[in-house]
Amino acid sequence: MKIERYNTTNEAGKAAATNAACLLRNSIKANGAASIILATGTSQFETLNQLITEDINWNKVIMFHLDEYIGLTATHAASFRKYLQERFISKVCLKEVNLINGETDPVQECERVGTLIEQHSIDVALVGIGENGHLAFNDPPADFETEQPFIIVELDEACRQQQLNEGWFNSLNDVPRKAISMSVKQIMKSKNIICSVPGKRKAAAIKNCLEHSITNLYPASILQSHNNCIIYLDKDAASLLSH
Repeated sequence: MKIERYNTTNEAGKAAATNAACLLRNSIKANGAASIILATGTSQFETLNQLITEDINWNKVIMFHLDEYIGLTATHAASFRKYLQERFISKVCLKEVNLINGETDPVQECERVGTLIEQHSIDVALVGIGENGHLAFNDPPADFETEQPFIIVELDEACRQQQLNEGWFNSLNDVPRKAISMSVKQIMKSKNIICSVPGKRKAAAIKNCLEHSITNLYPASILQSHNNCIIYLDKDAASLLSH
């Protein structure tokens, strides 16, 4: 794991996207195709904005995404399918798009997308870190052991409060209590992980996940064990780090 710090959120997001683009181009050149996992949320705005401007042969790229609320319609403002459709999918011409459907039977949906992702070796995973230290929707204490690619998870109050504070919902009661999430082990199978974490409100989580030993109480701490993971921080997110 490597940490890169930038003065602004915009600089950090652009640097993350530039690296992701380079990795995708290298994979396409070497293998004729590439695969990517996309994260959502406010932490990914700058990264995705830059990524869609990069010179990439997108019709050779297969896309998956990390998580989706259970029971939320695809037209809801907080839907991650809506987020990705508007901010990314509609902007590029992908070879294949694999989205999680939170409106169908969640057990069957985990099996469906799990079967799909097991057919691919993921070249690049774009992820973030939650205020509670979660990775995707793997809230603490996260399941580090399951081999299932996608799992049904219970969202803790800190996670749900973050979604409310970011403006995706009108009240805490509106935030779903369950979601489908890519599992920690599946994320860690990615050849390269690019983690963008901007903002002062993430500073405590960054310190906990990067300066403590690996523990499922700080789920994103597992990134310390990935050989090709780069954490992109702005000045505020890095403000509590000791070094």
